Amino acid sequence: MVASVPAWSATVINLASTDYPPYFSPSLPGDGVVGAITRAALAKHGYTLQLHYRPWARLMSEVEGGHFDGVMAVWYSPERAGYLLFSQPVANTVIGFYQRKDKPLNVQSLASLKPYLVGTVRGYKNPDAFDAARLDTEQANDDLSNLRKLAVGRLDLVLIDKALAHQLLPQLPGNMAARIHWQNPPVAVMPLHVGFFRGMTGAVKLNSDFNDGLAQLESSGELEKIFKRFHFAQ
Repeated sequence: MVASVPAWSATVINLASTDYPPYFSPSLPGDGVVGAITRAALAKHGYTLQLHYRPWARLMSEVEGGHFDGVMAVWYSPERAGYLLFSQPVANTVIGFYQRKDKPLNVQSLASLKPYLVGTVRGYKNPDAFDAARLDTEQANDDLSNLRKLAVGRLDLVLIDKALAHQLLPQLPGNMAARIHWQNPPVAVMPLHVGFFRGMTGAVKLNSDFNDGLAQLESSGELEKIFKRFHFAQ
């Protein structure tokens, strides 16, 4: 699909996504809580959701190139707003630090972390306050790689979503998970949005329909039921 052409179908909406549990993942029932919400909101206006899972490293370039009708789901950034229409928030993510238990650091002030190396993920939109602090960072292709590097002492901190980290810890080998933990307070609470490709004919209407469907889910109580079904607190 290229700019200024119709969606692949009048009713089927093709969204790119990546493996980001517990929010969305092909391994989760209904593609996770965000997948269930997105599907239900689109269905309110007769659309059917088709997800196409891609590695994060190439996902956004394919979306920007118009290969899909949009993406489920991303954080807002001015750069992305150049090619995406952002929906109303679908779910909130709590972003903060994981650190080693044997090297506790004071994260009350971001400025105090300048001497330390922080793991981030290539292509992620980090919290504005984090970027403004201009800390020493090292990028990885995914969050699990960062947690591994933290556990073996190659990083001092990892910037990560709290719920995602909880899902990834069991994938660490040996006793690695026992060496690291979440450190309060969080850096930011960042909402996830569905992003619809601006170059698609009907993108404005699709975004409006999705937002209306989301509002219907909230007013009817269906949204709360979906969150409860996935044991997801907001």
